[in-house]
Amino acid sequence: MQRWLWLFVLVSGVWAGVTFLQDGEAAAGVLMLAVGLGLAWWVSPWRGGRSARHHEVMARPRRERPVVIYWRPGCRFCARLRRRLGRRGREAVWVNIWQDPEAAEFVRRRNGGDETVPTVVLDGKAVTNPDPAEVLARLDG
Repeated sequence: MQRWLWLFVLVSGVWAGVTFLQDGEAAAGVLMLAVGLGLAWWVSPWRGGRSARHHEVMARPRRERPVVIYWRPGCRFCARLRRRLGRRGREAVWVNIWQDPEAAEFVRRRNGGDETVPTVVLDGKAVTNPDPAEVLARLDG
């Protein structure tokens, strides 16, 4: 499962870095360690800090959650959405499905059993991988 990809990337990067270091190639070893650590962080479930929890978001009145974005680390479509929203994206509620099993289940129910993200809830309606302009329009009111 992709949730554990970060661990494979971390172990591979450390193994490659240590191997180069043992062979006396310090520059290549340090580079491999840095790349491995960086990639492991990029796909780790903890990237981005603690996000909102699904049950916390659903407990809020609907007017306080007009845009909820379910995402996961390493998702290029999520990164594209975050980049296109810019500072306006801070107004949305972001829920990391790898940190919250309830959120992952919510996304699976909306996407035929798949954890397809970004799944964005706009005024109570779930939309999978929406056009960033649509999300920006809702954030603008």
